[in-house]
Amino acid sequence: MDFIRGLAVLGLVFINCYSFAIFELNYTPLTTPPLSDKILQTLSLIFVEGRFRTLFTLLFGAGLYIQFQRQQCIEPLKKRLYWLIVFGLIHGFLLWAGDILFLYGVSALLVLRYLDYTDEELKSKAAFFTFVALLATAMIMLGLNEEPLYRDSPEFYQIYNSYYQSIGAHFSQNIAMSAYMLLAVPILLLWASAGFMLIGILAYKYGVFSKGLSKALLIKLIILSALFISLRLMLAPYNQGIGYALQEPVNELAALCVALLYIHLIVKLCNNSAQIGELIQQVGRLAFTLYISQTIMQLLLFKVFFPQWPLNFNRLDYWLVAISLVIVQLIFTAVYCRHFKQGPLEYLWRKLAKINREKIA
Repeated sequence: MDFIRGLAVLGLVFINCYSFAIFELNYTPLTTPPLSDKILQTLSLIFVEGRFRTLFTLLFGAGLYIQFQRQQCIEPLKKRLYWLIVFGLIHGFLLWAGDILFLYGVSALLVLRYLDYTDEELKSKAAFFTFVALLATAMIMLGLNEEPLYRDSPEFYQIYNSYYQSIGAHFSQNIAMSAYMLLAVPILLLWASAGFMLIGILAYKYGVFSKGLSKALLIKLIILSALFISLRLMLAPYNQGIGYALQEPVNELAALCVALLYIHLIVKLCNNSAQIGELIQQVGRLAFTLYISQTIMQLLLFKVFFPQWPLNFNRLDYWLVAISLVIVQLIFTAVYCRHFKQGPLEYLWRKLAKINREKIA
C-alpha cells in the first residue's frame, strides 16, 4: 500500500502542474497548438487525468478502515482528521487553492459513520454518493457557457497581468479561489470523495490491495475503462452543451476504473514483497511531506523564479517540469530515508493528534 501511495503522490504532479500557472484556467492552449499538445492531452485523458487523485482517495478510504480495525474506536481517527482539515485550510489559503487535504478530512469524517456497515450497505452508500456527485457536476457544467480562451489572446494577457503584478496579487487571488473551493466541497467534491473512499474500503475488504482483482472483475474493469475513456475522448472537442457537461462525470468513472486497474497491476508487480520498489514505498511513507513540498517548489518556480513560464509553456514543458520535480523528490526521499523513518509533516501530524488524545485522557 505504501507503493500505491507513493505512485499516487508522484502522479499528482503531472496534473497539478498546470494549475500553478493560473489556478482557475488550468492549461490554456495556443490558438494553433503543437502536435505534442494533442498527444499529451490524449495520454493524459487515458492514463493521468483524475487517475492518481482517485487512486489516493481509494487508498485513503482503505487506510481509514485499517486504522479503525486496529483501534476499534473512531475518536482517535477524528482527532487526526481534524488536524488534517487544519493543515488543509492553511495549505489552501496560504499557498495553493487546489488543496485536497481539507476535502479528504471532511469526506473522511462523513465516511467514519459507515465503517461498521455491511458490504451491501457500503455498496449502496458508495453508489448513491457517486451518483449524486456525477449528477450535480453534469448539471453545473451544463449551465456553463464560456467561450474558449487561448494563450495568444489579449484576454489571457489581461488575466495573466492581474495574477502576476505582485506576490500580493497572487495571495489575494488564491484566497478568493480557496473560498470558492470551500463552497464547492459540500455541493460537489465531498460526495465523490466520500463515495470513492467507501469503494476503497470495499476493495480492501475484498482483498484487492493484497491479492488484486478477480479475473472476472478484471475483465469487466478493462472493458469499462476502454468504454469510458473512448467516450471521454469523443467528448473532448465540446466546450459547451451536453457534450461538455458529460466530460467530467465520464472522466470520473474512467478514473475509478483505471485506478482500480493500477492497484491490480501494482499488487501483481510487488507480489506483497517489501523488496520491490523500495524507493517508491519510501515515497509513500513521506506522502504528506512530499505533497506539500510539491506546492512549495511549484510556487517558487512559477510565481518567483520564472513568472514568464505561463506565457510560453506548452503541455510538454509542463510535463518536463513535472518529471524534474519527481526526480528531485525521489532523490530527496532516498537521502532522507537513510537517516529518518518518518517525514517531518507526518511526525507533526501524529504528534498533534497524540497531544489531543492525551489532553482528553
